[in-house]
Amino acid sequence: MSSKQTEPRAPTLGLALIPVVLTLVVLGLQLFYFDDFTPHIPLSIGLAITSIVGIYLGHKWPNIQDGVFHVINVSLPSVSVLITVGMIIGVWIASGTVPTLIYYGLVILSPQIFLAAAMILCSIVSLSLGTSWGTVGTVGLALMGIGAGFDIPVYWTAGAVVSGAFFGDKISPLSDTTNLAPAVTGTSVFDHIRNMMPTTIPAMLIALGIYTWVGFSMVDAESTSFERIDAITSALQENFWISPWLLAPALLVIGLAVTKQPPIPSLFAGVVVGGLMAMAFQGAGLHEVFTFANSGYSIETGVSEIDSLLNRGGIQSMMWTISLVLIALGFGGALERTGCLETIINAIMTKVRGFAGIQSSAIGTSIATNLVAGDPYLSIALPGRMYAPVYRGMGYSTLNLSRAVEEGGTLMSPLIPWNAGGAFVISALALGVADGNIQNLLYIPLAFACWLAPVIGIIYAFTGLFSPKATPEEIQGWKDSGETIKDMSAHGFDDPETGWESEARPAE
Repeated sequence: MSSKQTEPRAPTLGLALIPVVLTLVVLGLQLFYFDDFTPHIPLSIGLAITSIVGIYLGHKWPNIQDGVFHVINVSLPSVSVLITVGMIIGVWIASGTVPTLIYYGLVILSPQIFLAAAMILCSIVSLSLGTSWGTVGTVGLALMGIGAGFDIPVYWTAGAVVSGAFFGDKISPLSDTTNLAPAVTGTSVFDHIRNMMPTTIPAMLIALGIYTWVGFSMVDAESTSFERIDAITSALQENFWISPWLLAPALLVIGLAVTKQPPIPSLFAGVVVGGLMAMAFQGAGLHEVFTFANSGYSIETGVSEIDSLLNRGGIQSMMWTISLVLIALGFGGALERTGCLETIINAIMTKVRGFAGIQSSAIGTSIATNLVAGDPYLSIALPGRMYAPVYRGMGYSTLNLSRAVEEGGTLMSPLIPWNAGGAFVISALALGVADGNIQNLLYIPLAFACWLAPVIGIIYAFTGLFSPKATPEEIQGWKDSGETIKDMSAHGFDDPETGWESEARPAE
């Protein structure tokens, strides 16, 4: 016979902010004072602080632990993708797939159009694969080698790669985040994709124009060191058998993605075919292939650009990122379970007046969740759940919300170094930030397409452009599914449907 337990208290705004503020302080101490880019311990301390606040509020540790592991459990498919991408990088280098991409890129691409072409290529591949991380770790890695051959600064190439890879992921029906955003806001995935086009297309065109202009103004084709390019291509030919046939693993994965096969088996098929090609065409043994998949590829060509790019990959290379992802997710889960994030969001909502304010707040909350929790999935799921009743109460389509959380979540993730997306980009593209190459963080402002989209979305919210109201069919859908509608009459909004009682309760 169990005794009745007291329900945990909801935190006040000041109390809810304590774990967030203290975590940011410790994170800033680690990153900027100690000049040490390893955010794992600060986020772990943040999890501990959040747990202490939760216990003070009346939560039992098992309840907090359940919240932590629930969020981690939801993310395990993404961790599986990371593990598989690690294997792909090591095996595709050994098979000659990545070296072939680098070789033909150096031979075919013009230095002046390289940045623009890199963004377009990554967009196409990411759209086809439905994974920004997979695109960054494979095609993106090859493009980094091509950019080095053209003597283009690393951060410019990384900015173009990130712009393309994450924008392709954002509008791919195969992407997990593209499916997550409409799922948590109650819209369909294809309506969601169509509604993102008004921000996607202008942001991509502006970024494309900038990369093209920079290419022609920064890169002098006549002064490009073709001796350096020749040295790279010659070294690649000396150490690998180069052939278009070696693109088969990449084409296979793209084909499986286009036919809507599950992503993890599709990526693993690329590992298997890459391993077979490494044995058939590059003379690797079976045990060597296993080593490449686990520990990465290793080579000494005498050309520093090639060695720095191709000595990588393997499951073990992803462990730094995976450990960061798990800790960041645990921190986010603790914040959610203790009610701290909900209190902060509710405080924001009480200050909001009008649709432009709520749309800006939704984008800002997704970005803030990305900053604090370090997880793009939580930054989509939590604001999506929290803000949806407000949009319904205002009579606006929740397509506006799904676009807001996608852009504040998916697109901003790679621009935050301690976020799961940012940590992966830094690791997969060999930016060497942890080794002191802080200047390579310049890729963040140079990933134009990622941060332009939320800005354009906010402009639309204030002008009323591409900000659809709820249709009668959507309102009927809310009623049929019993969705919650927040009373927004105090803010000057009428009921979405005449005669519909305006209360913060499920529609009847």
